[in-house]
Amino acid sequence: MPLIRPAARATLRRLREVLAGAGIAALGLYWGLAALVPLAWVGWALVALGAALAAIGVQRMRFARGPGYGPGIVQVDEGQVAYFGPHDGGAVALSELTRLELDRASEPPRWYLHQPGQPVLSIPVTAANAEVLFDRFAALPGMRTERMLAALRGVGKQRVVIWAKEMRRLH
Repeated sequence: MPLIRPAARATLRRLREVLAGAGIAALGLYWGLAALVPLAWVGWALVALGAALAAIGVQRMRFARGPGYGPGIVQVDEGQVAYFGPHDGGAVALSELTRLELDRASEPPRWYLHQPGQPVLSIPVTAANAEVLFDRFAALPGMRTERMLAALRGVGKQRVVIWAKEMRRLH
C-alpha cells in the first residue's frame, strides 16, 4: 500500500521544480540573513538561483497539458523530435524547423512542426512525454516563451503561428 495517494504523488511530481526552487531560495534566505559575510553572499546567490528555478518550474507547469495520457508518445534525441502515434507519426530535425504552429481547434490541441521536404509533423499536446518539447521549443532562436504559453492557454479555436524563421528577423 503506497504511503502517498496517486493523485497527491502526481501533484507533487508536477510541482517538483517549483518546490525545489522554493527550498533552495529558503535555504539561501536563511544563510543570507543569519550567516557571516562569506556564507551570506552564497546565501543571496542561492536565493537568486532558487527563484530562477521556481520561475522555470512554473513555466513548465503552464506548458504541460493533461497527465500525458494522450495518443502517442514524443521522443527527443539529439535535436530530432519524433512522434509515434496510433495513426500517424514522424520526425523532424529542430535545426531544420521553419515554423511551429498550435492548432487549438483540434481535440486535443496539436503542435504542427514544419520542415522543408518533410510532411508536417502533428503532435497532440497531451501525448506522453510531450513536456520535453518545452525546452526544445524555448531554445529556438528568437522564441518568446510567454507567447507560446499564452497561446496554449488561449480560448480561440484557430491555428496560431508560435514561431517561424521569418519572425525572428522581425524582432
